[in-house]
Amino acid sequence: MEVTINHLHKEFGRFAALDDVSLQIASGELIALLGPSGSGKTTLLRLIAGLDHPTAGQVLFGQDDASHRRVQERNVGFVFQHYALFRHMTVAQNIGFGLKVRPSATRPSKAEIRKRVLDLLDMVQLSGLEDRYPNQLSGGQRQRVALARAMAIEPRILLLDEPFGALDAKVRKELRRWLREFHDRTGHTTVFVTHDQEEALELADRVVVMSQGKIEQVGSADDVYDRPQSPFVFSFIGESSHLPVEVKGGTVLFQGEPIGVSEEREVQGDLFFRPEDVLLTQERDALFGKVTASRRLAGTRIAEIDIANNGHAPFHVEVEVPLHAPVELGSDVRFRPTRWKIFPR
Repeated sequence: MEVTINHLHKEFGRFAALDDVSLQIASGELIALLGPSGSGKTTLLRLIAGLDHPTAGQVLFGQDDASHRRVQERNVGFVFQHYALFRHMTVAQNIGFGLKVRPSATRPSKAEIRKRVLDLLDMVQLSGLEDRYPNQLSGGQRQRVALARAMAIEPRILLLDEPFGALDAKVRKELRRWLREFHDRTGHTTVFVTHDQEEALELADRVVVMSQGKIEQVGSADDVYDRPQSPFVFSFIGESSHLPVEVKGGTVLFQGEPIGVSEEREVQGDLFFRPEDVLLTQERDALFGKVTASRRLAGTRIAEIDIANNGHAPFHVEVEVPLHAPVELGSDVRFRPTRWKIFPR
């Protein structure tokens, strides 16, 4: 099912939770809504689900305007962070609940519900646990039961709100891999909310990066990490440092001195770069600073460097260098970015 978001606004009193948000989600796509708390990602998910209604704008399912339809009329599957399973029901009863409470005209028979439940248990790799209660399951198992329950009604769209947020890191990583495989088998249009960058980059076909009720960038994991389109995306996705620079005659200057990189535009702005995109050098046309901390990171080393600022507080940056690079505490180093982007002020 294709989903189209057209110029959505959502206000709570005077607060704009969403401000003119538009997004096209292809049928069968797995989309991540990624952003910090308060960015609007959960509000957008709730508007798609029908749990809230927009102040202005449209939510289209295919060609059907669902903007003001009740949640019961949208046929969406919703998975919450804290499972929301019925504690007094068995696993099988939880999964079959949405089918059992349908109006009699559309309600499957008991045998059909039982078959659907067992098929879903097999699909989520929980066969044989149908008679257990939620408190007899691990967190990861409960989340898979919640997903099976959402799938039981054969939804047009599957929505997940921080689905792994309540789980420990190891289980979260295992479930991420499992969910990607599950999605590839079922082909449902799926939208999930997360503040975990690693989760979004690993799982999603496309990542929607949000901030302050707006979409900052939409793209693949490679797009948002390697080609960020705003200072916010560069800062929020992965690690980065930035320095104020100006460009004169194609040369990038920091505090009036060349740093060994060039830029066609004549501009004043901020130069962003990632820790892994630097090269240590002995040449004078480079950034110069003192190592204030050095720590090992797997097969590399992270050096924290203070760059002088003409009598003011120094600029603090981090660089990733080979394990045996000469970056001892207190040493002076010169380096230049090998990949960077300048955003005008």
